[in-house]
Amino acid sequence: MYDPLKDNSPGYGEAYPSSYWADISVQNGDSKVEDDGQLEQDIDVDVAIIGAGYTGLSCALHLAREQGIKAHVFEANQTAWGCSGRNAGFILKSSGRKPYATMQKQWGEEVMRGIYHEMCSGVDTVNSLISEGIDCDQQEAGYIKVAHKPSMFHSLQAQAILQQKMFGYDVQVLSKHELHENYMADENAHGAIRYQDGFGLNPLKLAWGYQKLARQAGVKVHTATPVSFVNDKHDKDVLLLTPKGTITAKKVVIATNGYTPKGFHPLVTNRTLPVLSQIIVTEPLSEAQLAACNFLTTNVVMDTRALKYYYRKLPDNRILFGGRGAITGEKADDPYYAQRLLSVLKTSFPALHNLNYSYAWSGWICMALDDLPHLYQSDDNKIFYSMGYCGSGVSFSVQAGKRLAEKVAGKQVPNLPLYQKALPKFPFAPLRRVGQWGYFHYGKIKDSYF
Repeated sequence: MYDPLKDNSPGYGEAYPSSYWADISVQNGDSKVEDDGQLEQDIDVDVAIIGAGYTGLSCALHLAREQGIKAHVFEANQTAWGCSGRNAGFILKSSGRKPYATMQKQWGEEVMRGIYHEMCSGVDTVNSLISEGIDCDQQEAGYIKVAHKPSMFHSLQAQAILQQKMFGYDVQVLSKHELHENYMADENAHGAIRYQDGFGLNPLKLAWGYQKLARQAGVKVHTATPVSFVNDKHDKDVLLLTPKGTITAKKVVIATNGYTPKGFHPLVTNRTLPVLSQIIVTEPLSEAQLAACNFLTTNVVMDTRALKYYYRKLPDNRILFGGRGAITGEKADDPYYAQRLLSVLKTSFPALHNLNYSYAWSGWICMALDDLPHLYQSDDNKIFYSMGYCGSGVSFSVQAGKRLAEKVAGKQVPNLPLYQKALPKFPFAPLRRVGQWGYFHYGKIKDSYF
């Protein structure tokens, strides 16, 4: 499997990975939204956007609609071939891993609330675009955060009180009995808190919907068009090389996040850690199996572990279950990781002891050293990027694309660390994978004993 820390290219016109999302979209009679095909000539553009995922498509859409700039998007493989088409499809008011209480302590009340507002705006932006007619199999609203051990239930209760006080957030506290009685009988859950506004959807169809809206606004989207930088010091323009043509651009947006190739551009080198997340989708559950687990909800679910597990019931009564995957790309397809997830799922729902999975795949999420995404630009305002969503960027990446469009157009954006500071570099960057291995072992101990 492509590994961003080892490989200089993610591929060239590669097909979608074998996943539930790709299969179910085709089975439902949907077809991949039309694009503009491979670039086959030299072109001059105002803005070149590298990456046709959520960030790049949102940036292009908002540039066209709000700034009057018709960008060109260039994708090495297929639209949403990376994390945008492989994730669990959780829409949440969050991104990064930094707690709001920590933000408040580090930057003060005003900045913390500003970041919270941006995360909320991300969900609002997604909802607004979906309302324009994007068919993405949206499920009922609700996000359940479960305590994986009794002590964590007390922490969740405190978190609920804090968020109610700080944001007036509507957070419901559920005892273990209430959770099992009204939502699902997860034997690994010792109570939970429930938010009213998260939901699940088909992430690939969501990206296709964004592309359709962007192209309707005049955006060009070229797939099977990998890009490399030739020169960004050439007079006023940036030169980019593709297999069949050269791009001369006034400005360039790097929207590749966890799939950014090794050595792609100095502006982003050593500033991210790509981490594999593994997902399985089970066989459809029978009515008897659903009843045995009292699996009543289609709310999205995540636990309190340092090494989190997350799951949801899909429209066809399958269970999507995810967690960490391998450390390197060469181990990504080892069935051990999918089997491990299935084993954990069965400890949550023992009645499913005979259940198997039908799909297993993995994808790279993008971790930042300070646990926050960042939008930034080169000193000459020619190269821009947004990266570091830390596995929680399905909604915020769309807001990030909108803010990127404002930056590219020379408009003011909120004065927040997200938008005014570069991603910090990882110290001892060549040893990032060693640090990741150490954190995984620490996480196992923390989740079990602390």
